[in-house]
Amino acid sequence: MVSEGSTTGDERRRGDDYVVTPEELERFRRDGYVHLHGVMSESEMKVIDDAYEAFLRRQIHVEGRDFNDMTTGEFGTDPTSYAIVNVMLPRKYLPSLQGNLFERRAASIARQLCGDGMVIDFDQLLAKQPFRDDAVFAWHQDQAYWIDTPDRRTATCWLAVDDSTLANGCMQFLPGTQHEPVRAHRPLHGDRDASHTLVTDLRPGEKTTPVEIKRGDITVHCEGVLHGSGGNTSASRRRAYIVAFRSSDTVQEERRLGFTHSHNDAQDVKEAVDGLHA
Repeated sequence: MVSEGSTTGDERRRGDDYVVTPEELERFRRDGYVHLHGVMSESEMKVIDDAYEAFLRRQIHVEGRDFNDMTTGEFGTDPTSYAIVNVMLPRKYLPSLQGNLFERRAASIARQLCGDGMVIDFDQLLAKQPFRDDAVFAWHQDQAYWIDTPDRRTATCWLAVDDSTLANGCMQFLPGTQHEPVRAHRPLHGDRDASHTLVTDLRPGEKTTPVEIKRGDITVHCEGVLHGSGGNTSASRRRAYIVAFRSSDTVQEERRLGFTHSHNDAQDVKEAVDGLHA
């Protein structure tokens, strides 16, 4: 690790690695999230840009519900009408994306924040469309979606493909909520078959912290911190690329149960996972 004084990405990007400071590790443990600057340089973003645009243009086949509007669950229709274009498991549908530089740097970061034995659990693209104040990601804790195992170490690495601001709907967190029991969640629309999205409520007096980050920066959050984001009132898209790491034992148990993070997972699998948090 390096000292807090070494803050530029150029100093901290070392091949496949990105060096996390002791202060950043402490913030991650205390608050449940941390902002890391300059994880990817501008020149290194090109591969991600190209793959991202290929998905948004529907040049890559994505099965069923894994290409949907995250706000409504709508899928199989014209995506230009979607408020938040959600692509689940892009590395499955575009194998050439596997092992890209961001995945490798994120693996380095996950190891420094969470220890050894961390592997990729899933990846995801989330693109908020311009002038869509309904492109809201409701408050939730990721653990509400997932199986509960003894090893809950998680590092969800959220890369800003565009500058992420309050105007276009940056991430917001409620620091420290990972230290609480998982809150009760409910489907955003009807049941889990109608809408994969789960939501919970802020309690009176709770105020979230917005985290504006630059293109190439990331936030990393754990499984229990409460987070969400507002709509996009700007003229530009807000694209994010997420790669989430959990312990190898946890991922093996998920797959044994048939849980893959695909929105096409069987309804009984999703309901069984929901029952763990009832």
